[in-house]
Amino acid sequence: MQVSKFKKDLNALLQSEQYRKSTVGFVPTMGALHSGHISLVRQAFNENEVVVVSIFVNPTQFDNQDDLNKYPSSLENDLQLLESVSKDIIVFTPTKDDIYDGKVKSESYNFNGLEKVMEGEFRAGHFDGVATIVELLLASVNPDKAYFGEKDFQQLQIIKKLVELKKLPYEIIGCPIEREPTGLARSSRNERLSESTRDKSGFIFETLKTAKEKFGTESAKVIKDWVANEFSMNSLFKLEYFEIADIDTLTPILKKQKNRKYRAFIAVYVEEVRLIDNIAIN
Repeated sequence: MQVSKFKKDLNALLQSEQYRKSTVGFVPTMGALHSGHISLVRQAFNENEVVVVSIFVNPTQFDNQDDLNKYPSSLENDLQLLESVSKDIIVFTPTKDDIYDGKVKSESYNFNGLEKVMEGEFRAGHFDGVATIVELLLASVNPDKAYFGEKDFQQLQIIKKLVELKKLPYEIIGCPIEREPTGLARSSRNERLSESTRDKSGFIFETLKTAKEKFGTESAKVIKDWVANEFSMNSLFKLEYFEIADIDTLTPILKKQKNRKYRAFIAVYVEEVRLIDNIAIN
């Protein structure tokens, strides 16, 4: 397994005789890897000859400094986990100064409203930071395909829009959500939860599944009110938002329309850890 810390070294490696004619799959991560990340890596290997995994905790996408400071970091464990998948993975672990060329600052983007709802409403500047680092990483790796998990579905749609607006030559692939046995969506943040709370956090997915069942017969408003009530009766969790939105525009639903696809989105605080999840509901 080869690890590159600087863009110039990664570029030299990918342009070497060994790799320059190969198709490249790219999996960007912020580390603290788990089986959800590994599922992306395996899909990338199934579809490409070379796989690059980046590990970089991006400071510009955090609206809360305390959240950034507490974000789990375990590079040695991450490298061991990746090596257990394949010794042929190329790992990119850039420094802030190298990836940002010495100016750690977000660009400003307009994603036609995709960035203003749900996560965008509650996390100021978050998607500017996400889009900035993704654009920088894509330019550094220059992959054929890049892989993102559907747990961050709004992020996935924004990255697809980024590639469309900038006419970037990359194919963005969305991959299914990996879940713990309780149904809790796998996330690096789960490591910050106590064991008992982690077990109880399957409540989030159970609520989403019931919302999906209700969507067949009840209005979005009735379902939103029901979800709010469910969380009000469970003191362990604090509901930040629950929305049912069109998957293309991410606009919260007012009235169901035929031939439109919708997803339910949720953000919850538990033990001061913020968890998000979503589910296709039709």
